[in-house]
Amino acid sequence: MAGVASAQLAIAVAAAGGIGMLSGTGGSKDLSAQLDEVGAAGPIGVNFLVPFLDRAALEEAASRASFVELFWGTPDRQLVAAASEGGARTGWQVGSADEARAARDAGCDIVIAQGVEAGGHVRGVVGLLPLLEEVQSAVDLPVMAAGGIGTGRAMAAALIAGAGGVRIGTRFVAAVEAMAHPAYVDALIEARAQDTVLTTAFGTGWPDAPHRVLRACIEAGEGLGSAQVWTPNWPSVGYAGAAEARALYAGQSVGAVRARQSAAEIVAEVMQEAEAVIAADRS
Repeated sequence: MAGVASAQLAIAVAAAGGIGMLSGTGGSKDLSAQLDEVGAAGPIGVNFLVPFLDRAALEEAASRASFVELFWGTPDRQLVAAASEGGARTGWQVGSADEARAARDAGCDIVIAQGVEAGGHVRGVVGLLPLLEEVQSAVDLPVMAAGGIGTGRAMAAALIAGAGGVRIGTRFVAAVEAMAHPAYVDALIEARAQDTVLTTAFGTGWPDAPHRVLRACIEAGEGLGSAQVWTPNWPSVGYAGAAEARALYAGQSVGAVRARQSAAEIVAEVMQEAEAVIAADRS
């Protein structure tokens, strides 16, 4: 969520009982400012895209955040060690059992299994529940579930399947604390799972990296012709161009986005529904 995440969103998620995540892709100066703003707000993590990693930002996150998560590429023992030496728990988001084993061997504390349903850049090639089973059989580490989780029912399904927790992205793009462009939020509210597509269209600067977006943004970009710039950048609130033709990342959970809500409301809604489903399953 690099283009739309904010310190205020991370603070709000942490206050509601989750782990608020910051993006480390803006470099050490940007991350330092975000960490200063977060302060002692609660459990905060920092996510890094390895192809664009700033080593100074990683080291700062390791010493100031509870959790450091790395994504894309083969798990790297040196990067994991750098994060662990700073005092943070470390995780790697993976798309296969082989990558999960590599993350374990690199020294990770946690593995995040990402199913193909996920929005944004997608490492997974199979659905989340089959992937969860494969990853849990492959490694003896806590496994978080990511991809297509936007409701309490989906969260409960992942927990019942053995996940230790879940990653929710698309719902929080529409949180009032996020920095998503209003046109982006409106598009999410109107969309359903079938309106997303896995593509490499927005690959300028990051080729051969599949990503799930709203189909409408590809159509809008094609409509601009030669004026379209197919970069992976998200349209944040201050973007002045054709926001509808930017990379409107969305997972197959997008149907759960029905309105712009506070992060606290999203967490409460998802948790209450998940608890009810799990209680019913146990009875």
